[in-house]
Amino acid sequence: MSADKDIDGWLAERGVTLMDARARARGVLEEVGLTRPGKARMSEPKLLRAAEVLAERFFQVCADPGCLQVATASGREPLRVEPRSHCARCGGSANRRAEVAFLEMCHQRGVQRVVVVGGSPAVREELESKLSGPISLRMVDGTERRTADRAKSDLEWADLVLVWGATELHHKVSGHYTHLASAHHRKVVHVVRRGVAALLDEAMIHLQRAR
Repeated sequence: MSADKDIDGWLAERGVTLMDARARARGVLEEVGLTRPGKARMSEPKLLRAAEVLAERFFQVCADPGCLQVATASGREPLRVEPRSHCARCGGSANRRAEVAFLEMCHQRGVQRVVVVGGSPAVREELESKLSGPISLRMVDGTERRTADRAKSDLEWADLVLVWGATELHHKVSGHYTHLASAHHRKVVHVVRRGVAALLDEAMIHLQRAR
């Protein structure tokens, strides 16, 4: 005999905890005949089909405006989830929201080559893993020697240069980029806040102003 589960509990495991969202999800499951009004439990085989139906019909989304915009444009019906870790766009991570939004803006603005000067090894690794591919990324270790010629090459190559002053960044390294920034002022951003989300937020503000 197949096991069965409480439907509301099953929905809650997927982040469908808000009353309106739960009622909407149940309504769709009733429409396709997987359950009926007042029924509290569902068999495991039906739950597998229910998961497919919900994925086809809904875009699970948190309350972030950027995530809601993407959900609305997806062709599926937005379904609010809580906690945010169930959001199909950001997974509840401020860094992930910023990374996705940054890549979207780069695509819109035609930004294909980005240089990041500074940042810890762990942060540089995260940025490379999340951003490389959709854009070409050069990560400059702010603690290692960088010649003026290499900095000039970076500035000429890049569509956007992020000089991350709040991180592991020696003045001798950043100085090459800031000294030459006047000739490339439209592409150089000085960031004084820590954190990946803050870095990418500053980059997006710059791109918005540069329109």
